Amino acid sequence: MKKILLILLFFSVSNTVYANGKILKSGFITKSASVEEGMDVKDPKNKIIIIYNHGQNKNDKAIKNECIWVNQIKNQASLVDVEINGKKIMVYNFCTNYLAGDMSPKKYWKFKEPYEGIHKLDKRIGKNLELVDKFVNIGVPTKQIIISGHSCGGLLTLMLLASHPDKVGGGISYMQACYGKLSSKYKVKKVGSKEALAKFAKKYPGGAELRQRQIDNIKKINSVPVLAFTHPKDKYEGLLSDWLEEVPGVKRIVISEDFKINEKNCVIKGNDWQQKVSERKNGGHEMSQGICFQHYNPVIIEYIASRIQ
Repeated sequence: MKKILLILLFFSVSNTVYANGKILKSGFITKSASVEEGMDVKDPKNKIIIIYNHGQNKNDKAIKNECIWVNQIKNQASLVDVEINGKKIMVYNFCTNYLAGDMSPKKYWKFKEPYEGIHKLDKRIGKNLELVDKFVNIGVPTKQIIISGHSCGGLLTLMLLASHPDKVGGGISYMQACYGKLSSKYKVKKVGSKEALAKFAKKYPGGAELRQRQIDNIKKINSVPVLAFTHPKDKYEGLLSDWLEEVPGVKRIVISEDFKINEKNCVIKGNDWQQKVSERKNGGHEMSQGICFQHYNPVIIEYIASRIQ
């Protein structure tokens, strides 16, 4: 009995430590990585708005009471109030996980028939465009609005810039992925991307067709002005991201070959805890959320500067 109580106490403490800092609202990210609701933008003509889109645990389902965790926005917070050509950056955390796609009863991306209807990512794009219009209506110049996102939010960013390049100034994609841990599950490093994707298509032809359709729609556009970050040890799409090199306008940066950036080990930080990225379940997929990723802030700032001119 005592052993069981100790085990329960351990998990209770673990969950308390690693589950703190949950954010369930849209709003502007502060320098301290909190979120303030509202859309108050003073002197809008001299502001740069980055709209940050979270990832999602389910490909097409609505996810209630889940948006983002404080450890996932610390690097976004480091960009707040940075001044570029006399204009200050504001970062807006955008929660759209409550949306569901038209085939949402299907489990994740594991469906065999062709996808019909409007996918969750397309609905999230629609909400982003509505938000963009609101910022424009209060006086923020279109070219000073940047779409960004991690994982499914990163794929969303690429899709939005491919379909509506004139609606915003540019995009920043972090670890684009939305179809599970394809890179590790299908052993891309061992068998190669072609064979791995063939296995995925054989097992889940509907999911594979939808993924390829989204990629093809991005690739056929003349220019997709997105700064895209990937990592080879990302279990999701780390070794399946070379297609980005074929997209005109995309500037791809492969973060590193290991879990260090600029010779520094990457750690993820919550409110009162930290952990090495290499020790986390999703490892390389979270490299852009490691504190050491701020090494790339000058690159991000330079990209934004090139887009708002």
